[in-house]
Amino acid sequence: MLHIDKMDKALEQTNSYFYSFSCEHSFGRKIPSKSRTTIYMSNCCLDPGIAKTFVAKKTKPNKSYYSFVDKIRAMNYSPKFPVKWVKFMVMILSIASTGIAAGWTDIPRLSPTRGIIMEDPDLLSSAAVSDDLQTCYYPQTLDHFNYQPQSYGTFQQRYVMNFKYWGGANNSAPILAYLGAESPLNVSLTAIGFLNDSAVSFNALLVYIEHRYYGKSIPFGSREEAFKNASTLGYFNSAQAIADYAEIIMHIKSKLRAFYSPVIVVGGSYGGMLASWLRLKYPHVALGALASSAPILYFDKITPSGAYYSVVTKDFREASESCYQTIRNSWSVIDKIASQPNGLSTLSMIFNTCKPLTKSSELKIALKNMYALAAQYNSPPRYPVTVICRGIDGANETQDILSKIFAGVVAYGNLSCYINQQTNESETTEGWRWQTCSEMVIPIGIGNGTMFQPAPFNLTSFIQHCKTIFGVLPRPHWVTSYYGYKTYSPEIW
Repeated sequence: MLHIDKMDKALEQTNSYFYSFSCEHSFGRKIPSKSRTTIYMSNCCLDPGIAKTFVAKKTKPNKSYYSFVDKIRAMNYSPKFPVKWVKFMVMILSIASTGIAAGWTDIPRLSPTRGIIMEDPDLLSSAAVSDDLQTCYYPQTLDHFNYQPQSYGTFQQRYVMNFKYWGGANNSAPILAYLGAESPLNVSLTAIGFLNDSAVSFNALLVYIEHRYYGKSIPFGSREEAFKNASTLGYFNSAQAIADYAEIIMHIKSKLRAFYSPVIVVGGSYGGMLASWLRLKYPHVALGALASSAPILYFDKITPSGAYYSVVTKDFREASESCYQTIRNSWSVIDKIASQPNGLSTLSMIFNTCKPLTKSSELKIALKNMYALAAQYNSPPRYPVTVICRGIDGANETQDILSKIFAGVVAYGNLSCYINQQTNESETTEGWRWQTCSEMVIPIGIGNGTMFQPAPFNLTSFIQHCKTIFGVLPRPHWVTSYYGYKTYSPEIW
């Protein structure tokens, strides 16, 4: 047997960028990972029938190309998959992680496509859907976990397939399944280039599955009816979602007779959480999972509550110390002006707000969210953190501190007015509010030592707020109870 331990060591000796990964054995032992991405494989040993020799050929300093030189022999276990699929499992770890976006139910979240849309807003309206994409609907079970009469109801769940590069069932060609998250599926079809690139390299079938209660995958006949009350929303949770995905994947494999085509499920942020949880709960369905920027340990105080905003602060401080100091000192100035007669009118004028401010927290929340969004999607070519800091640092030295902050706001987005623009509530905002008020209780707060004013996460207040909105109580410990967890700190607080 050529064990993954040895494979890992061999790759490490070649100074590869791609050798760090995590592999979980059927008997529970886990090889530590040097990467933030975790790949779960159903079989972590390479049978000598797959490859006699492992060769690492250097192509560039600090980079290597890996190939198994012997062809696949007949495997005595299922699923069967080509040897280049193992190479893909290693290559997949080279993906650059994106960040994870914070109010009572304003828990930060990451959209795999948000950064792309920020760079190209026209993508939302002008991106043509490829002729290669086939849209299908599956009569999905309303409730996978009960046998009450209403549980057998169904709704039409949308999924999209792209056969352009697929090598076919006869060749056991792989299937890449993108798990939709807290938004309609539409933009993901054109904006996630990694899947298309991988399909070309590995002759993969691409499958995109929409999350229940988003887009066109709405139970109870209409969005209004589905979001009517907590009774209709009660079927809106992650366990039902991954059961949906498992059922559709098995349906597709059966229809295509692709019984030996390995499936890798892929997702980012909440979608990445779903991918990892599907792999854990349905190992017979997915050979592996790519969970990019999936905060699966941001529950039950496993991760420090203030970690998110500490990272946001770190990004700004690394960009500019003076910018960081200006932002840090601005909050007390806002509070001071707001406390004065006509102070809110003064702040409204300084920040050219679209409507007069009614409280200072309206301004502070908008600024906090702008900084967090900039850090979260701080990627090339724009680097929005740098853009904001250039605006702040580039202001006239004689200007007061809030005028400098406003210069950063303008640099981030040159609009006719700012802070409280009129916007329509999106599907994502409405749906994510329910999800965070039910099971996705991610306790993100702001601790000391950041560029923000401290605002610890208050679970009691959060629960009361959610009860006021929906009439039900959140279950803050359910995720770790149902999916499990591993803590990397000495104790769980």
